[in-house]
Amino acid sequence: MIKRILIFTLSIFLLFAISYTAHSYFIKQAMAFELWHVYLYHAIAALVVYISIEGVASMVPNQAGYAYLALMLLKIGIFVFIFKNSVLENDALTKVERLALVLPLFLFLIAEAVAVARLLNNQR
Repeated sequence: MIKRILIFTLSIFLLFAISYTAHSYFIKQAMAFELWHVYLYHAIAALVVYISIEGVASMVPNQAGYAYLALMLLKIGIFVFIFKNSVLENDALTKVERLALVLPLFLFLIAEAVAVARLLNNQR
């Protein structure tokens, strides 16, 4: 369990470093929000979700899938709550800004889903 968490943490840290560096290199315009805040939120949220699923899977493995779905809804709700002033109240987001919001979400969601799927498949 600890080994899997450490490997996932390292993977998320590398994904954060590489994707944020590449993303900020290609974006040349000022944005309505801080890009690194969005990346940092998704990295921390992915770690919290994975560690929580590790705990749930070790106690009640049959309920881990439901816990993952509930944590996804919670993660999206917290994102909306934290970034509502800079993102949701701004109607004039450019396509680059919209892409900058969606890209980290999908990158970390894919990494998290792959890790959770491997975890749940190994539990059986």
